[in-house]
Amino acid sequence: MTTNHARLAAIVTAIFVAAALRLVPHPPNFTPIGAMALFGGAYFGRRALAFAAPLGAMLLSDLLLGFHSGMPYVYGSVVLIVLLGWAIENHRTPLRIAGAAIASSVLFFTVTNFGTWAAGELYPQTLAGLGACFVAAIPFFQNTLAGDLVFTTLLFGGFALLQRRLPALRGPELRPA
Repeated sequence: MTTNHARLAAIVTAIFVAAALRLVPHPPNFTPIGAMALFGGAYFGRRALAFAAPLGAMLLSDLLLGFHSGMPYVYGSVVLIVLLGWAIENHRTPLRIAGAAIASSVLFFTVTNFGTWAAGELYPQTLAGLGACFVAAIPFFQNTLAGDLVFTTLLFGGFALLQRRLPALRGPELRPA
């Protein structure tokens, strides 16, 4: 297996393992969704794979978990978080990764809760209804943030450790921050 193939296999495997963690019992919203999208965006050299791997992993896990009406917003969030990963692709420092993880949580919270409100099933289609939707979701945000930070640390930190131990996983040199 060539260096590029080994690296690609390791990145894809990390994303699919993260998606599989959605299938084990966990606190509400404490999932690796944001982390795997951020990781994919930051590490895939091929842009198509940066989207395909996290979205494919989500789809496979959703086949087992079941589909729901909010999926377009969840998947849309994944696409936007991949773009955040692109923003740090060449400047992966702990501070930038942490900042991107926090931004991922905020983005996911905003997009998915807007989608809940826009569906018109739970909240009135008014500004007050939108506010009520966001306020009701605040208790779940702490788990989203905690999950994104924990899983981002595991994915980025774990892959950095693997790269140190396995030279075949090292990619091209990064530009200085």
